[in-house]
Amino acid sequence: MDDLFARQRDLVRRHPENELARFSLGRALFDAGHLPEAREHLEVALRRKPDWMLVQILLGKCDLAEGAVESARRSFERALLLAREQHHEGPEAELLDLLSGLNP
Repeated sequence: MDDLFARQRDLVRRHPENELARFSLGRALFDAGHLPEAREHLEVALRRKPDWMLVQILLGKCDLAEGAVESARRSFERALLLAREQHHEGPEAELLDLLSGLNP
C-alpha cells in the first residue's frame, strides 16, 4: 500500500491542481484510515469541483469517524442535495441512512 501512496503522492506533487489525482490519493488514504491527510486532499478536490458528490460524502465520513457529528451532518446534507440534483438514487439512499443514524 505504501507503494501506491508513493505513486499517488508523486502524481499530486507533479500535478497539484489535478482534482482527480487529489481525489484518488484522498480516497486511498481514507480507506487506509489516514483521515487527516485524506481530508486535506479531499478538500482540495472539492474546492476544484464543488459539485463532486462523492468527495462531499467522504468528507462527511471523515467527520463522522473523527466524532464531528454536526460537521458530518452538514456534509451529508450537502451531498444529499447534490445526489438529488444529479439524480443519483443509490447515494441518495445511503445518505438518508447516514443522516437518520445521526438523529438523537
